[in-house]
Amino acid sequence: MGIPIFVLGQSGTGKSTSLRNFKSRELLHINVMSKPLPFKGRFAETYNGDDYEEITKAINKTKCKVIVIDDAQYLMANEFMRRSHETGFQKFTDIANNFWMLVNGVTADLPWDVTVYFLMHTDTDDNGREKAKTIGKLLDEKICIEGMSSIVLKTAVKDGRYMFLTQNNGKDTTKSPLGMFGTYEIDNDLKAVDAAIRKYWELDIPFEDSAEIMAAHDAEVDAGGVSTDAPKAETGRRSRRNRDTDAETRTEPSSNPVDAPTEDAQEKTPRRSRRRVEDAQSVSEEVEKVSDMIESAESVEVITEEKPRRRRRARTSEDS
Repeated sequence: MGIPIFVLGQSGTGKSTSLRNFKSRELLHINVMSKPLPFKGRFAETYNGDDYEEITKAINKTKCKVIVIDDAQYLMANEFMRRSHETGFQKFTDIANNFWMLVNGVTADLPWDVTVYFLMHTDTDDNGREKAKTIGKLLDEKICIEGMSSIVLKTAVKDGRYMFLTQNNGKDTTKSPLGMFGTYEIDNDLKAVDAAIRKYWELDIPFEDSAEIMAAHDAEVDAGGVSTDAPKAETGRRSRRNRDTDAETRTEPSSNPVDAPTEDAQEKTPRRSRRRVEDAQSVSEEVEKVSDMIESAESVEVITEEKPRRRRRARTSEDS
């Protein structure tokens, strides 16, 4: 019962570089595209190529507890290009089946304390969801290869720092078990990741000796249940100046929203609130203008009605 783990990310975001802290004999490196490592050093056990049969032999033969299949998506892409002259859908079925057999074989055939990392590029589907890059629709619609693993990490680069993301953002397939990683962002160090996985699942303890582990879990459930709190994405640190500015803007609202604020109040009031006050003032001014126009119009009507009456009175006096 080996453990498949997916590490997803665009090219150049630190997937292969994350192997840098493994010693030369600590892992089996399946180098699908036979590329030089992005750091100085070599791994003693390395298979260069994309032949599924040879990869399976190397995986079953090694004594290493860590196996990395670098550029795993090219297993599908290379097969597709070699068979691009074929018509029909059979090649897509074969491509999907070959990759599924490889991932499924990790779980079915390897010891339970062996971790196998599939380093893959990402793609975005029609719904804007970021996922592992595959060929055809069979793996996406019928399988979802990320569903074959409990851990899917995604690379990220922020301010020159290369890292792994450990939890889902609602638009990708990233995931990790509760409490395995303490933060949403971690260093892109796959050796540190592997150590965290082994410690969390206690892979040094044989499965048949799990009584103590099960007892600890039962005690946690009895104590109130397992926490589901997951680390959240960091929103970024604000400067002290910004925090002080925000504190200054927390003023009591005016009882009359159309009252003109002072200059100090304008500086302390948020921009959106100032706009609302200004809009209310402009509306009030328009109402006053309309009222003045109505009063002026009424006074004109009164004057025009009084003038003919005066003229009639004058004519009456002349006639008499």
